Amino acid sequence: MEQALELPEDTEALRQIVLSQARQIRQLKAQQDLLQEQIRLLLHQRFGAHSEKYRAEQADLFNEAEAYAEDGDSGVEPVSTEPLAPSGPAAIDASPATAPVKRGRKALPPALPRVDIVHELPAEQRYCAEGHELAVIGEVISEQLDIIPAQVRVLRHIRKKYACPCCSAEIKTAPLPAQPIPKSNASAGLLAYVATSKFLDALPLYRQSQQFQRLGVYLPRATLAQWMIRCGERVQALCNLMQEQLNQYPVQQMDETTVQVLKEDGKAATSPSYLWVQRGGPPAQPVVVFSYSPSRSQAVADQLLEGFAGTLQTDGYAGYPAVCAKNGLRHAGCWAHARRKFDEALKAQGPKGQTKAGKASKALITIQKLYRIEKQINGLAPADKLRIRQQQAVPILKEMKDWLDVSLTQVPPTSLTGKALGYLSKQWPTLTVYCEDGRLALDNNAVERAIRPFVIGRNNWLFSDTVQGAKASANLYSLIETAKLNGLEPYRYLHHVFKELPGAQSLTDIEQLLPWNVDKDYINSGWVNR
Repeated sequence: MEQALELPEDTEALRQIVLSQARQIRQLKAQQDLLQEQIRLLLHQRFGAHSEKYRAEQADLFNEAEAYAEDGDSGVEPVSTEPLAPSGPAAIDASPATAPVKRGRKALPPALPRVDIVHELPAEQRYCAEGHELAVIGEVISEQLDIIPAQVRVLRHIRKKYACPCCSAEIKTAPLPAQPIPKSNASAGLLAYVATSKFLDALPLYRQSQQFQRLGVYLPRATLAQWMIRCGERVQALCNLMQEQLNQYPVQQMDETTVQVLKEDGKAATSPSYLWVQRGGPPAQPVVVFSYSPSRSQAVADQLLEGFAGTLQTDGYAGYPAVCAKNGLRHAGCWAHARRKFDEALKAQGPKGQTKAGKASKALITIQKLYRIEKQINGLAPADKLRIRQQQAVPILKEMKDWLDVSLTQVPPTSLTGKALGYLSKQWPTLTVYCEDGRLALDNNAVERAIRPFVIGRNNWLFSDTVQGAKASANLYSLIETAKLNGLEPYRYLHHVFKELPGAQSLTDIEQLLPWNVDKDYINSGWVNR
């Protein structure tokens, strides 16, 4: 039997015990609420939809006035279903951003080669019932899409040898054109095929080796890996020029992601290394550059941003403010990351909590209004974007800041909603910078989209064996993603680069191979198949 707790007879001492117990109960309740939030969020991440798209029914938008009245005035108005009113001479097009998708089968591309297969009636059926011979009066044409699996062929370089028939003093042999990898049996087309299969289609090299073996060609994974390393080293000059182009434009986005390298001096095989990704350049000549580094330190960003002056847009990683301060850069934040915090807080509230207009839903509603403005000004000149943001986004931001200051005092900072509010408050000076420059985006999603192909590939091939391989991968990802942004078909562009780069004799020759300098129609016309 447990002994009964002896309470003191002193009233003040008894009062202190009660207050202490009450504090412990509140702390335990807060801890329980936090754990329940984390459990609901984990369950949603495991079994729920991964989309962060905010749906109106989550906040009961059709009954917002009553819902807000229950929770007090937030200073945030309900989202209007009316399109934004045009302001100034440049009116906003309120029509849908995309045309309705037509249903049914789409016509096959006219540029594809056609093979005619003519079907005729048997000779005995070309007569009518009265015995007259039928005449051709037209055709009924239907098309099927066909494909020829990868065909492996051997390119034979036959170099003629010449000698003088009189003196036989000299023998000359026709020179072999410069090759992508000297003393290798890999052509430019094969190297481009392997590179795009891995770095664009996320097909690991060991699977490609198996495919080649089914075609009757033995190409071990180690050989393919060495080829990719040599190709990555070959295009280093192009990547350097792309880096210069990137840092000359006054607006740039940056992010980083992990990569595992097995054989790296001074590091365990399980320790993470990083790929830093930069996206920028003039709108007509966009650039994406991947750079490998063993660390995530500020020194790496300082080196990558050498020569850059302007605005750097990033997520909330704590190292970036110091980078911007050291290099005299203006720092712009990312609204997508701020929105994600509130999205997680809303999901952690469970189905019942998501139908109430709480702090998280109100924040998402306001952020949704900012994205609606961006959707409707998409495609306008930077000056027009800046003017409309000042007229329509700035007032929304001012209201949100007032609401934020009040909400910070009303929500426990340890809850997911409290953490989202704290993140928003900390990042606020950088989140409003986009309203000062029409060239800036609302978020950092463009550079994250550039990272996505690498992340998908990493899920398949898991790691890089050596530092050389990681650096080569970074260079090839840079070329492929930049080619895509400039409207080039990646395989054909790489084929062109691997074919022409070995023969480049000057900086001008190399510059002509940059994605925005090549003949786009020539590259995309399918010339390699002719």
